[in-house]
Amino acid sequence: MEARKGLGERIARERRRRGMSQLVLSGLIGRSESWLSQVERGQRRADSHSVLTILAEILGLTVDELTASETADTMKRYRAAEKIRQAMMGYDGLATVIYNDRTETTRENLEWLRRGLQTVNDLYQATKYEEAGRRLPGLIVATEIASRNAPPGGRRPFQALRAMTYHATAATLSRVGEAELAWTAADRSLAAAEEADNPILAAVSAYRLGYVLIRLGESDKALQIAEQATEALTRSSERADPQRLSVTGGLHLVAVTAAATQLDRATVDTHLAHARDLAHLVGGDRNDFWTAFGPTNVTIHGLTAAVTFADAKQAINEGESVDVSRLSPGLLGRRAQVHLDLARAYAILRKDAAAVNMLLEAERISPELIRYDRRTSDLLTQLIQREHQVSTPELRGLAHRAGVI
Repeated sequence: MEARKGLGERIARERRRRGMSQLVLSGLIGRSESWLSQVERGQRRADSHSVLTILAEILGLTVDELTASETADTMKRYRAAEKIRQAMMGYDGLATVIYNDRTETTRENLEWLRRGLQTVNDLYQATKYEEAGRRLPGLIVATEIASRNAPPGGRRPFQALRAMTYHATAATLSRVGEAELAWTAADRSLAAAEEADNPILAAVSAYRLGYVLIRLGESDKALQIAEQATEALTRSSERADPQRLSVTGGLHLVAVTAAATQLDRATVDTHLAHARDLAHLVGGDRNDFWTAFGPTNVTIHGLTAAVTFADAKQAINEGESVDVSRLSPGLLGRRAQVHLDLARAYAILRKDAAAVNMLLEAERISPELIRYDRRTSDLLTQLIQREHQVSTPELRGLAHRAGVI
């Protein structure tokens, strides 16, 4: 009853915030004004996931945001975000730009920063987002100071490092739901790559920016950036070295994700085909610039796209054929993603027991990914709405650990 009342209060609050009457909102969702009034007062349930989805869309929220309790909101808040924001706003070392007393920036500084960056990226790909977040503020400050202290003729390596530091920052923030701050970090990454005069790093920054824009609901812009960067990178050199091929392939996968969000199957198929060709040329699974590109990741993106199109049978066929052992051992996020996508596919077929088993396996691999992944929260909400405790006895415990209830 309390959960029902809380949901009703949130619906009423968001409706009023947008200046809608009950009559207008009820009409948009195809229900009576009386029905909506009872829901807002907690006297009846919003009786299906489809209705919740429509309500959330009209009110400019996700289903997770609409249905989460205040306790769940607190549990899922990313504590490191504010410290990362403060580090990015600090402008440490700015005085050096105005007056540089030639404080020496040594090669040891550069190597120390590179090791710190490697650690953060390893943590991110292992889905240890909270530990990565604790390390990022210090790394951001140190990188900013080092890049501003660098002598005029030796700044490019430090700007390259700065570009990748903000790339790691954007990746982490985007994954934990801090998309607006992630966009700022991705934009700084691109600017630093330009300062470094490094085309391949600029393409890597475009890759990360594309995924952040998708999180922000700007899939059209993400697709445009990915396609422009892919074309420019292809034309910029005749050398087909594995690193360049890998980054180009990663950009095609950004395009796949963006086009799938727009339900543009033709564009998805085109970019998947290009990515498969490049993965074949690369010859195996790589992790250049932490893009995890290779045949296995191409298959995983095909699986995710199939789920987005609600083609559950194709998704299950794709998922069961993925050999995640080919991935680098540290890529826990990619491994868990297979199980999360399979869970969504089974849920489409209303095979909820199989969906819960997939979610439990994903949680075993990566508890933090389960906690912060918005689509997984939406799925858990859907499963709770139609819960059958006999067949899914572990569902409520999983939903509680994920902060959904």
